[in-house]
Amino acid sequence: MSYSEAMKAVAVKAKEASRKIACADGTARNAVIIELAALLEQEKEFIFAENKKDLDAAKERGLDQARLQRLEITPSVLEYMIQGCNEVAGQADPVGEIEKMERRPNGMMVGKMRIPLGVIMMIFESRPNVTVDAAVLCLKAGNSVILRGGSEAIHSNLALASLLQKALGKAGLPAEAVQVVEVTDREAVGELLKLDEYIDVVIPRGGEGLIRAVVSQATMPVLKHYKGVCHIYVDKDCEIPEAMDIIKNAKTQKPAACNSLECLLIHEDISKEILPSLGTLLSAVGVTLKGCPRAMPLLGPKAIAADFDDWGMEYLDLILCVKVVSTQDEAQDHIARYGSNHSEVILTKDHARAMRFIREVDASMVGVNASTRFNDGGQLGLGAEIGISTSKLHSYGPMGATELTSTKFVLLGNWDVRN
Repeated sequence: MSYSEAMKAVAVKAKEASRKIACADGTARNAVIIELAALLEQEKEFIFAENKKDLDAAKERGLDQARLQRLEITPSVLEYMIQGCNEVAGQADPVGEIEKMERRPNGMMVGKMRIPLGVIMMIFESRPNVTVDAAVLCLKAGNSVILRGGSEAIHSNLALASLLQKALGKAGLPAEAVQVVEVTDREAVGELLKLDEYIDVVIPRGGEGLIRAVVSQATMPVLKHYKGVCHIYVDKDCEIPEAMDIIKNAKTQKPAACNSLECLLIHEDISKEILPSLGTLLSAVGVTLKGCPRAMPLLGPKAIAADFDDWGMEYLDLILCVKVVSTQDEAQDHIARYGSNHSEVILTKDHARAMRFIREVDASMVGVNASTRFNDGGQLGLGAEIGISTSKLHSYGPMGATELTSTKFVLLGNWDVRN
């Protein structure tokens, strides 16, 4: 069987399963998620063993430490997956919810009902926990899902998929509602991206190169973000010790994450007070600081001058650009020019400036006095996330179960005809 035929067979099965999942009672869909949480605990030794196969192969291939870390299912990662299942199961069922119902002048009732998107394809790299996050959110929202993880995680992904399908079977729902593509050849992805007749939306999650490749080939809508160029603006009125803690957390807690801090903007009135100490603090934990001409004298001897290409760069590493600005206008102009609509934060004690920043800065999450690292579905109350969208159609920000639904109009008439 050719890749074209094999991938069409996967998509056809997903389409057929999507109708059954969409019509299933929310209790049945929840039962799948709860059963999966139990299976993840019961079968953890099986999961660790399959994950070790991937880790051993990745080490032989010479994958770097950052990618190995993303690939590994540790006990804490597994616990996070179980916690995510339980949180999603505990959320209200979005499917069938009537958002509003209004009576028209002719007496008819018109409303909107929340409905599943249909068949979702998820393409992702490295992290096998995405298999569980994506599947439970899709099922919660009444969708079927086709999962295509990176080849380096194939054993882990297939192991998790087997547990998902077991949970589906126990609830009396079609196993084809969750399918992991077993073919690791990239040609298979290209074939799937042609199948807009069966697949309603594709969500790529990974590096910018992967996402742009998917966008260029997809015949169906793509929910995406290309990169996370996240800023923190430190206002002239702020709590300096707390600000330094937030900056350190945003840059160093997980520098390879898309919501990590890449550029720091400091108001000139506070720059001499904060930058020398901040330079010492960040340099001590291995952060390379790249400063503008006004910041360089204040950052310490290890700082290097930023060049034009550094602004707007997603480093995903212990590298931070620092710029001194004269006004909030200048800070917001910089964000508008170099940001990626991902995560932007202001640190300030001034309520008016904070509210202005929230109103005027365009990003999927805009925050006040908190780390950029909070732009995450789990942290924002979604239980888990299937990805973060920085395009406004159809969703903006982390996507949970509700974001994986759409709406349709519902009309309740009384044997009416249109005049």
